Amino acid sequence: MASEKPDLKKTVQETSGPGHIRVGLTPAILRAAIVDNLNYAVGRPWETATPEDWYEAVAASVRDRLMLRWVRKYEKRNAPDARQVSYLSAEFLPGPHLGNSLLNLGAADNAREALPELDFDKIIGLEEEPGLGNGGLGRLAACYLDSLATLRYPATGYGIRYEFGIFDQIIKNGWQTEVTDKWLLHGNIWEIKRPNFAQIVKLGGHTETYNDEHGNFRVRWMPDRVVVGIPYDTPIIGYRSDTCVLLRLWSSEAAQSFDFSDFNRGDYYGAVEEKVFSENLSKVLYPNDEQLEGKRLRLEQQYFFVACSIKDMIRLCLRRGSTLERFHRMFCIQLNDTHPAIAVAELMRQLVDKYTQPWELAWDITRKTFSYTNHTLLPEALEKWPLPLFGAVLPRHLEIIHEINRRFLDEVRTRFPGDEGKIARMSIIDESGEKYVRMANLAMVGSHTVNGVAELHSELVKTQLFPDFHDLDPKRFQNVTNGITPRRFLGLSNPGLTRLIDARIGDGWLSNLDQLKALEQFAGDAGFQQDWARVKLENKVRLAKIIRERTGVVVDPNSLFDVQVKRIHEYKRQHLNVLHIITLYQRLKHDPKLQITPRTFLFGGKAAPGYFMAKLIIKLINSVGETVNQDPAVRDLIKVVFLPDYNVKHAQNIYPAADLSEQISTAGKEASGTGNMKLSLNGALTIGTLDGANVEIREEVGAENFFLFGLTCAQVDKLKSNGYNPGDYCHGDPELSGVIALIDSGMFSHGDTELFRPLTEHLLHHDDYLLMADYRPYVNCQQEVDHAYRDTQHWTRMSILNVARMGKFSSDRAIREYAENIWKLQPFTPDA
Repeated sequence: MASEKPDLKKTVQETSGPGHIRVGLTPAILRAAIVDNLNYAVGRPWETATPEDWYEAVAASVRDRLMLRWVRKYEKRNAPDARQVSYLSAEFLPGPHLGNSLLNLGAADNAREALPELDFDKIIGLEEEPGLGNGGLGRLAACYLDSLATLRYPATGYGIRYEFGIFDQIIKNGWQTEVTDKWLLHGNIWEIKRPNFAQIVKLGGHTETYNDEHGNFRVRWMPDRVVVGIPYDTPIIGYRSDTCVLLRLWSSEAAQSFDFSDFNRGDYYGAVEEKVFSENLSKVLYPNDEQLEGKRLRLEQQYFFVACSIKDMIRLCLRRGSTLERFHRMFCIQLNDTHPAIAVAELMRQLVDKYTQPWELAWDITRKTFSYTNHTLLPEALEKWPLPLFGAVLPRHLEIIHEINRRFLDEVRTRFPGDEGKIARMSIIDESGEKYVRMANLAMVGSHTVNGVAELHSELVKTQLFPDFHDLDPKRFQNVTNGITPRRFLGLSNPGLTRLIDARIGDGWLSNLDQLKALEQFAGDAGFQQDWARVKLENKVRLAKIIRERTGVVVDPNSLFDVQVKRIHEYKRQHLNVLHIITLYQRLKHDPKLQITPRTFLFGGKAAPGYFMAKLIIKLINSVGETVNQDPAVRDLIKVVFLPDYNVKHAQNIYPAADLSEQISTAGKEASGTGNMKLSLNGALTIGTLDGANVEIREEVGAENFFLFGLTCAQVDKLKSNGYNPGDYCHGDPELSGVIALIDSGMFSHGDTELFRPLTEHLLHHDDYLLMADYRPYVNCQQEVDHAYRDTQHWTRMSILNVARMGKFSSDRAIREYAENIWKLQPFTPDA
């Protein structure tokens, strides 16, 4: 009797059932899977396996379960009429994958039960943080991928697989020192290399014109070098979802990595020169661009990942049997700030030069494809490239941009005849002096929708940053207030609080954060308040232990944990916080009997390597901490800690322990902020200005549960327009002048009176971010914090209400707004 023909579909179904070793989530199946991967993937017997071996085995077992969800959606994702969002970002800061993936799979407890012999927290803690971003921009992109997967939207995040991250920060003698972030040293179990989807990227050279076989005018780009982009795919699982989205990161390689002719001639270095050059493109996040070569590398990096990504989308479009006339129906591309804005010109180049589309049709497709998120109100942060540099790296793109600009400015002249000032401001080419390509203007011109990231920010984008573009087409402007994923930043980071909330209102809030509103009814419950305070203290004890291990500073968990953790920048005003610390220090020295609430001031954040003033602020924080922490007269009342190498991993220990969240940027400078949301979601109360998302947080949690101080945006503008003299504020406030004098005296610099002089001189004579004007309101507001914290019941009630009213700030809400209002995107239907 003939044997039955093997049924591949049946085999696939059998191996993807819930009882299969690569699929199941019960403790028994997970235990078998992990041991199986230890033997066959890691290649180690359990008797000699190290914690690192066990981490790899656990991670491989979890990845199996993620890949199944990715594969199951293949047909839906690749249907001819499927539409997806492509999220282009120079940064993604996902944080460690293992803990978050287990939480989202609903398997965290089962995994612990599967291997009770292991210290599971230690295993999770071994994961190296992916060095793919610097701060809020990259973390926001990662939150959005989490929400896209949770809400079942088809999506791919495109970026760069940096071999080295921004840098690891260590503190030496109080100064920031940068060391290489070797996050890939031991490999990355979560990614899959896809060399079959590699893309060729051109750079440099020149262009040539010719007529095609139909007599049409064409342009050919003749590069002087090419590199190869290799994609690495990481699946991102949604919370209790059957969907994964993809993070596709491009790594640069040489088209030919070894030249035998050079080698045979004895030119051993020349033989590998192309390999070295090509791999530089994905070597490091944000190379120092103070010099021309650094600028060139950064521009090449941005074009590299954008070109790979656009060509990848075109490949997918054609593979699905569609035509490029329908490209904008299949792909909506979100530009996460200006870094990927060159994508506008690249899509035009592909459509016009390679696929011979008429210009008008290509431009219509391009404008319908792109949308642009602006993330900054600082004009200096809006990227622009010197015209000669841009032309040397991307000669064809410069020609295309000139043509886009010519046609666009003709439209502006028609709408606003005779307004040459408006034309100059809206031009993609800045011709006011040395000529530049304005990438923000390119993104504005090439996108169908532009959005800000907080209500205040979006209004300022329309009225201050791009008022001319708003005059031209106000309907293109929208607001999508940033959001954060509650899965990582509460569910994973704060398990004690998560269990407490679950016990009162169930666990549905992790996928519908508005359900936290149900906590309001318990805000005045004495028993619930005690449980709430107990969880907070447990988190503070844990953080105090970490602080002692990493810095040697002993802090009191019963003190008020006053936290400012974010990128170090003058507009974020970490030095205003320091001025308050020195004020307290002076008061205690002058009056040893003064009663204050004991505080631990905790700072964290990195300064850009070339940003001298930011690095000087770090030095000041550490120098003040050194003095204060060693002074027996005050060290039981105030402690100052700078926790080095702030990243997602460390944030997950800091947010749950914070009592007070410092969000004290100058009004009108912070686009949104998301650290403010993460800290509030963990029960910290905010002291802040009416800047960025602070405005909306205060509206949601209630003015009575928010410590407000400082000038408003309108007051900032008025003060500057009337002629701001910071010295007047200092000389008119004896306490402030005493603080500045104490810094200048060398009190915090071992007698060196010049060390901090650049900082104090700038504050007295320039003070771009108005610390002098906001100092007294800030110090007075901190006095209110001091009194409020002494009333434990009232403080705990405010903390509960902060958490209960944070539903608006879920990244799920933000993604729904993008999908419905900008991308016009539909989610997958759940699997049966």
